[in-house]
Amino acid sequence: MADADIRDNAEEHRYELPVGGKVAVVVYNLSGQNLMITETLVPEALEGQGIASRLAKHVIADARARDLLILPVCPFFSAYLQKHPEHADVVHPTYRGILGL
Repeated sequence: MADADIRDNAEEHRYELPVGGKVAVVVYNLSGQNLMITETLVPEALEGQGIASRLAKHVIADARARDLLILPVCPFFSAYLQKHPEHADVVHPTYRGILGL
């Protein structure tokens, strides 16, 4: 399920979610069918509002729709996927093993 407020800024290699004049981002590198998630950055003022999880859900849905495999290098993303093993299908097999999915 895509989130209409989040946009993929392909030029900057990041998904962006503007909230209250600030922008939360998920930074990635796209190589072929591999979407490496390197960082999730949420401004301090926006922490604790579920913004990172909202971004994660969107990125997972987008990767699934585009037939990409996620390589979760970002610690937040790794932890999110471990808490939500139902998304294992969109995680690169190597990382499935690392994360125990």
